[in-house]
Parts: sequence; structure tokens; C-alpha cells
Amino acid sequence: MSGDFPVGRGRHGAWFGLLWGIGLLLFSDTMAIAETRELVIASYSVPKEAYEKQIIPAFQAHWKAKTGQDLRIRTSYSASGAQTRAILGGFEADVAALSLEGDLAQIVKAGLITHDWKKGPNRGIVTTSLVVWGTRKGNPKGIKTWEDLAKGGIDVLYPNPKTSGGAMWDILAIYGAGLRQPPPGTANPPSYAADLLKRIQKNVKVMDKSGRESVTTFERGIGDVIVTYENELVPRVKIGRPYEIVMPPATILIENPVAVVDRYADKHRARDVAEAFVAFLHEAQAQRAFAELGFRSAAERPLDQPSAGKATAAAPQIFSIEDLGGWESASAQVFGPQGAWTKAVEELARSR
Repeated sequence: MSGDFPVGRGRHGAWFGLLWGIGLLLFSDTMAIAETRELVIASYSVPKEAYEKQIIPAFQAHWKAKTGQDLRIRTSYSASGAQTRAILGGFEADVAALSLEGDLAQIVKAGLITHDWKKGPNRGIVTTSLVVWGTRKGNPKGIKTWEDLAKGGIDVLYPNPKTSGGAMWDILAIYGAGLRQPPPGTANPPSYAADLLKRIQKNVKVMDKSGRESVTTFERGIGDVIVTYENELVPRVKIGRPYEIVMPPATILIENPVAVVDRYADKHRARDVAEAFVAFLHEAQAQRAFAELGFRSAAERPLDQPSAGKATAAAPQIFSIEDLGGWESASAQVFGPQGAWTKAVEELARSR
């Protein structure tokens, strides 16, 4: 029987070797469980508070309880367009949380997102909101219609769509409202919508880089009315800021997508963490955090949700980006070389 064991070790030596090997395996498994993982998130600026104060700490605790691993999360916040350009330029984010589908589409086109992100819960949309107006307390300028924003003596704020996804939503809300609610007898709604956009653009006082910066400008006392996300104003009104939130008679449903950036998540061996984080954003705890910040749920129709006192006026006519032909078509109509906003800016520049 002794020949069954390695020479010079004997039975006790063999058992010791076996136990030592098992110990090494257990030790290495323990080290793997105890390792610190890392996740890199690139987000547009608006939901920063929800992520930093509630969602990220909750997900880190969730991941620790599930895997035993500590999780370090690195975040970057900027305008959605700026984040998109950064990712395309080599910023290796594992997760992209952007303000519009059009920005994610660019990352898909570049081959960095390779899965069908729309197959996730709620078609990959994590939060929704509406484009609304913010006025000074009591709405002293009597803003009730989009035409009111085009009147003389009205200073308007919204950010620059070249850098801000929020600005694209704001401008699409104007253009789409012109298409859907033109004055009676209007023969050419697209022509009216383009003209409305041009007249409002003429009144724009400042175009900041992001929606958050635009709200900051409004808080400094600049402008009579700001066109922005409902969720940008809700938390401020709740703490007593002197605003009035006014719901336009027609406005667009804002849909904010989040997706794993496959190329970088795989490169960093972080796919499991990235996918778990995106899934976590759809769960009740994260959705509550977004709701506290004024967002609406992606799982419910906007008119089925309370407006949070949020906006005064009757229920608006809400349209979606699909009602404008989808992102590719809407972008061409409004922001392309011959788009309504592009031409408006060029014509206004020539007339000044």
C-alpha cells in the first residue's frame, strides 16, 4: 500500500499535502470573494444627487451582501453630449447613463455598445420626465402658451443642444408642440413649428452647457422663463425656491436610457457588475430615489402619475420622440444642417 503514495512522504505526508492543497484553494477563493471590484459610470449631470446620495451607496451594499466583494464606483457627470463625445474619444466607462437615446445610438454606431440595450426592462429607459417652464414666483409674465415665450420683452433660458441632451429635449418640445397644436387654419404645421422655434430662439438670453447650469443661471436672477426638465425644478420648489412650475399645453415625454458599454465592461472584466447595476436602477429602491428627485417612473404612463404639484395647469397633450419619427428623423428635422433650429440660429446670427 505504501507504493500508492509518493516516495519519502508516507501516509501522513500525503494527507498533509492534500490538506495543504485544499487550504490553498480555499484561501484563493476567499481572496477572490474579498477582492475590491471597480465600476466606471458616465452620467449626464441631472441625476447626480440621486446616484451619489442614494443609489450608488445602496448598490454597493447590495453587491457586498450578494458577493462579499467591496465595490469602488468611479463616476463622471457632465452634459449628455459631452459624455457621449468623451466615451467615443476613449473614456472607458462601463455604464453610460445619458439623457437621450440619440446619444446612446452614437455609441452603438461606434461599436462600443454591442448588445440590444432596448431589450431590457422598459426598453432600457430608467427614468422619464416632461419639459416644463419655470417662471418667477406667481408667473408675473403670464406665461401660458409656447407663443408667450416668443413675445417681446420675454427673456428665455435653455441650454445649448450642441452640448446638452436636455436642450435637445427642450427644443424638440417647442418644435413638436408647434406641429401638434398650430393655430387654427394653419396650412403648413412644419413651417409654423420652425417659425415658432425661431421666434423663441430670438428671445433666448443664455445657452449654458447643461441643464443644471441653465437652472443655476435662472437662480442667479437671469431670465423670465426657463425651459427645462420637470425634475430639475421639483426639488427646488419643495425647499421653497421662488419658482412657479408651469405645464405647457403640449409637451414632450423625456426618456432617459442607461446601458452597459460592452467593449469597456468586457475589457475591465466588469460586465457582471455593470449588468447588475443597470438592473438595480429598475428596482423599487432606485426608482424611489429618482422619484424623490422629481423624475417620473419609466414603468408608468406619465398621465397616470401625480404631477407632484409640480406643474400648474390642466393635463397637457404629451407626445413622444416616436411621434416625431424617432431620434434619427427628429434630429435631422431640427438639428441637422437644414434643420429648423440650425437654420433659426444661422438666420438670427445674420440679422444681428
